[in-house]
Amino acid sequence: MKSIFLATAAAAALFAAPALAQQAIGSVGVNYANTEVDDFDADAWSVDGAVALPVGSEWTATLNGDVTYYDDAAGDDTTVSAAAHLTKMWTGDLRAGGFVAANDIGDDTVWTVGAEAQKYLAAATLTGLVAYTDIDDLDADMWTVGGDAAFYVQPNLRLNANLSYNDLDSDLGGLEAWTYGVGAEYEFTGTPFSVAAGFTRADIKDVDLDVDTWTVGLRYSFGGGLQARDRAGANLGVASIVSVLGGL
Repeated sequence: MKSIFLATAAAAALFAAPALAQQAIGSVGVNYANTEVDDFDADAWSVDGAVALPVGSEWTATLNGDVTYYDDAAGDDTTVSAAAHLTKMWTGDLRAGGFVAANDIGDDTVWTVGAEAQKYLAAATLTGLVAYTDIDDLDADMWTVGGDAAFYVQPNLRLNANLSYNDLDSDLGGLEAWTYGVGAEYEFTGTPFSVAAGFTRADIKDVDLDVDTWTVGLRYSFGGGLQARDRAGANLGVASIVSVLGGL
């Protein structure tokens, strides 16, 4: 049941979004990621999508989801995730609201709820969030606080840097981690297509472990370009703020 629910929610963002292009802003992307942990190496391929829909004159509903296929020495697996965001433009350049997300991890569905905000500047977007994650399968929970700063060197070139702190508590003990990274997205002039690349490191202090992830991807935008997606709230959930469990 959980997989059917998540797959349906993810598909709604991935495939229904382009049909709403005339009244909404969003994107669909395909991505490849390589993750290294000491001698362990894993590859992942994913399809993700997001759409921002206006709800009245000030509110916005953003839906995003992804389907990811993992392949490593231990085998392979496919996971799905989906999220719904409801935000309001409180001033002409400040958006804030909340979200709920579900991630299919192993045999468990991990639920996350949180609050988020975006500040829009002339050539930048600042994003911040605080989130609570419940992990029933491990009898654990986690708090995440994170931020992302995106700068537009040119209207079609976006550079970003991000940082998040994770505090996980379980019956087996606690775990603290810092996750940080950088990324870039370039939109080809006169087209809705862009290419993106990024690097993320999760520094898990308690077990002295670093998790490095490189990503590359191709994205199709509808309803507007790079900065228009930001200002419409379409990058909520697709932005680079991540936890040790993956994207929020």
